[in-house]
Amino acid sequence: MKQIFLILITPFLFSAKSHAQSTKIVMETDSGRIVLMLYDGTPKHRDNMIKLVKEHFYDSLLFHRVIPEFMVQGGDPGSKHAAPGAPLGDGDVGYRIPAEIQDQYYHKRGALGAARDQNPQKESSGCQFYIVVGKKYTDPELDNMEKRSGRKYTAAQREVYKTQGGTPFLDGNYTVYGEVIQGIEVADKISKVKRNAADRPDGDIHIRKAYIQKKKKKFLFF
Repeated sequence: MKQIFLILITPFLFSAKSHAQSTKIVMETDSGRIVLMLYDGTPKHRDNMIKLVKEHFYDSLLFHRVIPEFMVQGGDPGSKHAAPGAPLGDGDVGYRIPAEIQDQYYHKRGALGAARDQNPQKESSGCQFYIVVGKKYTDPELDNMEKRSGRKYTAAQREVYKTQGGTPFLDGNYTVYGEVIQGIEVADKISKVKRNAADRPDGDIHIRKAYIQKKKKKFLFF
């Protein structure tokens, strides 16, 4: 008589190697939390922001320029100890980042872009950034922008600009290197505060701290 053996498979716990993921930056502000995802397709800008965040560069800086239906801007090192109402926006870290302007990264609502001066190479500030709040646009408005700029929006981009909004007139002129994945309503709130003639908020809005969001380990059970 043949014996029947029951083979028991003990469940083992395996730690799965995570796939490459875009880096996420958390900014704790006076108005709430904003989480940014940095694009891997713009490595110079991505790596520079990671470097500055690790150095705690952004901690205690202000959102020094805010415009409703447009954007909120921060990253000026001179804003850390700025007197109330003092002009801001000229501070920097002494270097520029080569432009990484790419058509697939455009100025939709929530886009993270690099501020810059009027240099012809369109190189970015080494530290100042903006988050697009934007507004919705119609097809005729987008048609006019295409005529003026010579740039064409894809059908997908048009749909985003019409249904979600953004600042399409900035496309091709500034590097977009990430996007808001949580907290766009915080950026909205910041953009609508009372401000002076230079668009600096009447009351300071700090980036209390910025840090890299830790990646969660994934486990597979067998």
